[in-house]
Amino acid sequence: MGRKPCCDKVGLKRGPWTIEEDHKLMNFIFNNGIPCWRHVPKLAGLLRCGKSCRLRWINYLRPDLKRGCFTESEEDEIIRLHSQLGNK
Repeated sequence: MGRKPCCDKVGLKRGPWTIEEDHKLMNFIFNNGIPCWRHVPKLAGLLRCGKSCRLRWINYLRPDLKRGCFTESEEDEIIRLHSQLGNK
C-alpha cells in the first residue's frame, strides 16, 4: 500500500552536493524551467533523485531566497503578529 518510491535509488549519489552539481541544476532550471521534478535529474545530467533536486532548489538555490538576519521592520512585524495570533 501507499505510494510507489520516487526513484529506485540504485546508482544515485547521496550525501552533500558539490558546486558542479549546484551549477548543473541551476543552469538547467534557468534555461528550461521545471517540467517535472522527477525528470529534472536525468535531463540535467545529475545522479540524484527528483526529490533531492527539488529540496536543493527550494531550500538553497532559489534566487529569491532571502538569507541572513531579519530587518528591524520584519522583526517588529513578527512580534506584532505573534502577540496577535499566538503560537498558531
